[in-house]
Amino acid sequence: MIRCGRVRVLAYVYPGWHSIPERDDAFYPGFTEWDLVYGSAPRFDGHVQPRLPLWGRYDDRDPVAVERRIELCRAHGVDGLVYGFFWCRGKRVFQDALDLGFLGSAAGRDFPFAVMWANRMPRRVLPVRRTDTPVIEADRLVPSDVDDFVALVRYLAERYWVRDSYLRVGGRAYFSIFDSTFFVKELGVDGARAAVAAARAMLVSAGLPAMHLAAIEPNADVIGQVRTLGFDSVTNYVLLPDWKGEFLQDYAQRVAIRAAQWPDLAVRAGLPYHPSACPGWDASPRAADFGATGETRPDKYPWWPVVTGEHPDRFRAAVAQAVAYAQASGVPDDEQLVFIASLNEWSEGHYLEPDTRFGLQWIEAVRDGRR
Repeated sequence: MIRCGRVRVLAYVYPGWHSIPERDDAFYPGFTEWDLVYGSAPRFDGHVQPRLPLWGRYDDRDPVAVERRIELCRAHGVDGLVYGFFWCRGKRVFQDALDLGFLGSAAGRDFPFAVMWANRMPRRVLPVRRTDTPVIEADRLVPSDVDDFVALVRYLAERYWVRDSYLRVGGRAYFSIFDSTFFVKELGVDGARAAVAAARAMLVSAGLPAMHLAAIEPNADVIGQVRTLGFDSVTNYVLLPDWKGEFLQDYAQRVAIRAAQWPDLAVRAGLPYHPSACPGWDASPRAADFGATGETRPDKYPWWPVVTGEHPDRFRAAVAQAVAYAQASGVPDDEQLVFIASLNEWSEGHYLEPDTRFGLQWIEAVRDGRR
């Protein structure tokens, strides 16, 4: 069961480590991002690539492989996992990582979990080779409306929230929206407010668990409205790089800058802010090899930026700082949350799973940082 009376540390999970028909068709049969991770190469002097898993490739639909990682989390102070959930008007992708891998394992049936609506479709063809396309292509954006949001919430509540192991905050099922800014802009302020209210009303009428709704990454135009729209808290996924800053950015400097922003985010939202700590950032595996052939490196994702100087000791300090912030936040004990991005985003360079460089030290930093 979920342990209360203290900060809970939760790690995001990227559920994309198995093949799906959409990527088979777009790239080649059996494609997964492991091919990118293992094929990545240094792009500049001192560049730490490839970053490889100590335990090798795995299929996240495999309950045995997933259970090994659940037990690793249980032993190192990770209190629950937040799975990315891809939904576009009823269409799901990557669902087997949660449904077969996590919930199909013995450990996953009682280990706390929640879902984050990844309200955009995953990239189909990697690595990214074109520079004249926007960072988020139009066909990846996930349209929604009031009825669709209510259908999504009902699906989640009936399938997951009713489970005893589902993460609850203040007695309500925790649910977050990855791109809350796009959600609000897509539906409009009135539409977003109506969608959240209709979803809550549906849950009551259906006798389903109530919802704690978290806004991830609300931008300056949205953050001041999230409370009146019906959100309950604010947080981030990866809050580390300056996306428009220098190509190479120092880890310790970025952690200090971001931690200093946490109180202001809470004030601007008028809601509790749950800090997110991140062990690093380098999306080079997802980028075509510009620069090696004399071409100009694009100054956008996934080529840019790269965070350097990351180390488990520095990450341990970042976790400790996030835990201290949560403890001092003034919210009730069972609402004190810290998020880690992430358990397994190998193709973006942030993960807790053991690697060939530091072994188990990334996840040991979570255990030690929360003491």
